[in-house]
Amino acid sequence: MTPTTTQRAQPDLLYSEEEEALRAAVRDLLADHCDPAGVIARTESGAPHDREAWKALAEGMGLAGLLVPEALGGQGATHREAAVVLEELGRAVAPVPYLTSAVVATEALLACGADDLLTELASGRRIGALAVALNIAPGGAHRTVRIENGALHGELTGIADATAADVLLVPAEDGGLYAVDSDAVTVTAQVSLDLTRPVATVVLDGVPARRIGDAAPAVRRALRAGAGLLASEQLGLAEWSLTETVRYLKERKQFNRPVGGFQALKHRLAQLWLETVHTRAAARNAADALAGGSGDSTEVDVAVALAQAYAAPVAVHAAEEALQLHAGIGMTWEHPVHLYLKRAKADSIAYGTAGSHREALAGLVDLQAP
Repeated sequence: MTPTTTQRAQPDLLYSEEEEALRAAVRDLLADHCDPAGVIARTESGAPHDREAWKALAEGMGLAGLLVPEALGGQGATHREAAVVLEELGRAVAPVPYLTSAVVATEALLACGADDLLTELASGRRIGALAVALNIAPGGAHRTVRIENGALHGELTGIADATAADVLLVPAEDGGLYAVDSDAVTVTAQVSLDLTRPVATVVLDGVPARRIGDAAPAVRRALRAGAGLLASEQLGLAEWSLTETVRYLKERKQFNRPVGGFQALKHRLAQLWLETVHTRAAARNAADALAGGSGDSTEVDVAVALAQAYAAPVAVHAAEEALQLHAGIGMTWEHPVHLYLKRAKADSIAYGTAGSHREALAGLVDLQAP
């Protein structure tokens, strides 16, 4: 096993008072902006991103700059606080580009030291997106574009939230990461399973760009943070699915008694509760590791791979159980459970599948298959 360069302190999986206060504030805001009926209507409108909710989160509460140093106009917070925000965004299946801009694009810019762009993203007035396909795992191979006479040429697919982005961070074949104004490229929406986090194709045809740093370390850092904090979003999805299913089964009656009293359903809910609690531990560990680990720490890689290997299938299982246990009403388009199932399924391949993370974890801890 590769030794870590620093030793992380004993992980703290509990939420601080400040984190709980942040949770309450975000939940209240999302209750006003992302009610289930409104989110469903927005996915049918052809404009899934909720600009008003993003403005309230990013500009009103300053959450777009949580990971940005205070000297650059950010909050100077850590991944622990960002994880709390993502839990609530997952619980509300909010159609905002927080993970892609405030986490992934921001981490790439932090690796490059692009202070001017960091300030813009921290303000929330501009949205960034890393032009790497959503399914690419940390350290995985990704597509690049050609560069000729300082201009970029090529096509990239599966770029999450590209339709909402103002600036794209594009890796090129010369090993550089380039900042490109979204107005200079052609962005075409692709058919997406998850309508609340759409993906798109980006075509660059002789686009002028500014090199901001080396692509390899920036992309790896960004995807690792994305994978690690995605587990917190998946935790929020699972918690909503469990809470709403328990509530529904307490209200629905058969044979003049609540359906939730049936032993077979109690067992399914108990199993789901255990999986959700374990997911919380894995997600919190990943967030704590990202907050306190060094850039090349193997311990951080282990925490992230473990979180994604566990959280992804749990979120899908929780959403599937919610759909089934809501019975007929759960199969209707009007009920929001389909949004959670689609987000959970899309998340299960975002930043690497659970299988790819298990394989990476095996290598990190020297437990390769025979």
